[in-house]
Amino acid sequence: MLAPFADRVQVVELNLDTATITPVDVTLYDTFAQNQADSEDIARLASNPTNGRIVVYSWNAQPELVRQALDRGCAGYVDKSTAAEDLVSAIERIAAGEVVTLIPASKPAGEPLTGHWPGKQHGLSAREAEILALITQGMTNENIATRAYLSINTVKSYIRTTYRKIGVTRRSQAVRWGMEHGMLPDHHRELR
Repeated sequence: MLAPFADRVQVVELNLDTATITPVDVTLYDTFAQNQADSEDIARLASNPTNGRIVVYSWNAQPELVRQALDRGCAGYVDKSTAAEDLVSAIERIAAGEVVTLIPASKPAGEPLTGHWPGKQHGLSAREAEILALITQGMTNENIATRAYLSINTVKSYIRTTYRKIGVTRRSQAVRWGMEHGMLPDHHRELR
């Protein structure tokens, strides 16, 4: 998504599970199958100066989550339906010192207007893909509900429709499908 803008932004690390090696201007925190902006992970990231300014990138753009992210030290919150060029402009503005939130007013709750995610090419919605990614990481339905800001019944509904779409009947099959189709977090580092 950011590749066409390599003259304006450069992705140098994709793994926040370990300390940042290359100091960066901006960290784009993608909440897909990760903790949301109300977690202590955000405060930890924001407190480390090598992470630069933190921007949350999420389909979950409830006003309370946005407020909590900004209260925890984030410099921006961008909905995933934002076009790539607008995301790059927001990153540039945040790197220059602004606080930026890009949340569409008319977006249906929990689903993007546009964008790409693992499993989209297999017919999975963004929420189904996120639920499957959390299953692939070994989370229980209760953990998934908490992490994704959904009721347990909604999680179970997503699981049923996801299983039908990917042609599985058991959780172990879903985990295997997820592992084989890019549902585990990406880890990449460019050392300088």
